Amino acid sequence: MQDERAQRRQSLRDDAVNLPNMLTFGRIIAIPLVLWLMWQDTRESNFWAMWVYAAAALTDFFDGYLARKMGLTSLLGKFLDPLADKLIVLATLTLMVELDRVPAWAVIVIASRELAVTALRALAIGEGVVIAASRGGKDKAALQMVAVLALILHDTYYMDFGLFAGAISLNSIGLVLLYLSVFFTVTSAGEYVALLVDAVQAKDRRMAEGADAED
Repeated sequence: MQDERAQRRQSLRDDAVNLPNMLTFGRIIAIPLVLWLMWQDTRESNFWAMWVYAAAALTDFFDGYLARKMGLTSLLGKFLDPLADKLIVLATLTLMVELDRVPAWAVIVIASRELAVTALRALAIGEGVVIAASRGGKDKAALQMVAVLALILHDTYYMDFGLFAGAISLNSIGLVLLYLSVFFTVTSAGEYVALLVDAVQAKDRRMAEGADAED
């Protein structure tokens, strides 16, 4: 029994220091820096906050890719990866409410959805099933990332695209994208409920077929 516990502790330490999980930890560590830069609320600090956030968002792609490529997929990684995503998005959006860049209701809807989906996934694990990310969930995540980047920059910039030239408020663009992401936030939550129901029903059918086969 003691050998088993020691092996689990050793495995957890190994998981914590592998490259994919270190990238995930890096995403969490970047959160205070992004918030501090945003709190300065200057054009320059917003610019650097955007780049730190973008770099952190890129680690979300690389940690999953490397974990699969290097055969380092772990229970710790499966827990940390979505947690890091939720923390950096919700922390950034919460500060934006204080900075009067986004309305509080939108952040409340997003936070409530994340809590609900996390609870659904925990319920699914208890039923012995795994819920994959839905199409709406992926669309929501993509829209949120671009929206947050625009909202971090916040200021109005003059842009010249040839056919169009003029001042563009990145905060306004970010808000439009955020509202779109709120729509997918709500609809994708419904998709997760449907996926949970389908997965549990499929599991029950398999168990019933297995029992019939034994009889």
